[in-house]
Amino acid sequence: MYDYIIIGAGAAGCVLANRLSDDPGVKVLLLEAGGRDTSPLIHMPAGFTKLVGEKHNWCFHTVPQKHVNQRRMYYPQGRTLGGSTSINAMIYIRGHREDYDHWRELGNDGWGYEDVLPYFKKMENNERFVDKYHSQGGPLNVTDQLITNPLTKAFVRSLQEQGIPYNPDVNGAEQDGVTFYQVTQRNARRESAATAYVKPIMKRANFKVITKAVASKVLIENGRAVAVEYIRNGNMKETARAGTEVIVSGGAVCSPKLLLLSGIGPADELKEHSIDVLHDLPGVGKNLQDHMDVYIAAECSQPVSYSGEDTGLRMIKNGVQYLLTKTGPVTACVAEAGCFIRSSDEVRSPDIQIHCLPAWIVDHGRMKIKGHGITINTCHLRPRSIGEVKLMSPNPLEPPAIDPNYLADPYDLKVVLEGVRWGRKILASPSFKPFIKSEYLPGSEKQSDEELTEYVREWSKTDYHPVGTCKMGNDAMAVVDTQLRVRGLDGLRVVDASIMPTLISGNTQAPSIMIGEKGAALIKSGGAA
Repeated sequence: MYDYIIIGAGAAGCVLANRLSDDPGVKVLLLEAGGRDTSPLIHMPAGFTKLVGEKHNWCFHTVPQKHVNQRRMYYPQGRTLGGSTSINAMIYIRGHREDYDHWRELGNDGWGYEDVLPYFKKMENNERFVDKYHSQGGPLNVTDQLITNPLTKAFVRSLQEQGIPYNPDVNGAEQDGVTFYQVTQRNARRESAATAYVKPIMKRANFKVITKAVASKVLIENGRAVAVEYIRNGNMKETARAGTEVIVSGGAVCSPKLLLLSGIGPADELKEHSIDVLHDLPGVGKNLQDHMDVYIAAECSQPVSYSGEDTGLRMIKNGVQYLLTKTGPVTACVAEAGCFIRSSDEVRSPDIQIHCLPAWIVDHGRMKIKGHGITINTCHLRPRSIGEVKLMSPNPLEPPAIDPNYLADPYDLKVVLEGVRWGRKILASPSFKPFIKSEYLPGSEKQSDEELTEYVREWSKTDYHPVGTCKMGNDAMAVVDTQLRVRGLDGLRVVDASIMPTLISGNTQAPSIMIGEKGAALIKSGGAA
């Protein structure tokens, strides 16, 4: 018997494990579907480009996307201790203050910007900033990058040439501008939610981690969550009981999947799969929101990119340099700089984010291109298109049906095309003239809106930021309340990115960790689920 069972050792789940187990009188179990984070590729910053395979990744695919040429798009999500924080590019972005104030305006009291800022500060050990917006002493190390590629410096200069100001802290007073990203690293190694929150507590007598444990069902008795069934090592079915709460932290894909498997969700969908309806909750799996990326890639006229640094003798040289000195290309997060800009004067805050990747990173890094190149990724920060996550099968080992419904709203395409135009302007600026040989994608022959639209439909991808499928609120489609308690049930919460009612304006790693911090505080303050 445990007091708390946490399902999912990702961004929020690791935080919950740490904060709830700091009371030695409380027994905590953390279940993770993936294995331990023992691979050196996880901990070497540049290693994430090699983590697109199955071992540490769910390797999901979407259903055919109606507005994106019917493509079944690759949809990677972390499957290891740390979840996606163990396989991502380590970019530290909080989002815009208006994102959280909007949550409050939707009826989510206690979730405005001034409400969540203390939790961002609580989690942070920022090596550079200590001010109104940042702090030191938290578990998560945030730092400047140890290496900056010449192409990245050209990117920052090029935005300034376009009239975009340099902003040293896009997580501070203002988000607008171009910046060198801060990253979640410590001593030239990745700082994941697992290394920050779980590794330091592994010897606590009241805390246990079980890996390779796929949760198959939350058991409900008399309207209360009392236990979790899980499948261990692919075939052994086991049950763990919770005396106080079950906390679902599987992320925006796996959390609704588990609720549905447990008989919690839209009754008609559950009946389709012959699952007993224990609690008709129509919002489970709905409200899926995600950032969609589009590439602008160019061939370089000189060997300045990171392309090829992971092959042959250069790989050996870089590996030795990293092992001996903790310097060199292996320390790179690859996505070294970015900017937040506005698609028009009519929007109140930045709605386009552009990443600079000084390497060929196309098709999630799976497409091999010879020579040196640079990739500019651009995404619409506040898409209006809404999708869903549903079951494809009642088998817990089968993937769910993921439908981001990209570009369903015509407004999204309008902003996406503006982002593509910005990417092209950046690469055509004077700062890039010494480095760029020719445009590779979309290709200089594609100039009209029609041609660029077709390119977007064929080459766009996820930016790995799904949220919203167990949204917080008080309307008919809300799944959790402002205490993150599943509405209509006792002893059950959801604490992860799935509770976001709307998508934040930036990368979702830091907000997900913040949700873990605030969720833990809500639980410990006595707000029983």
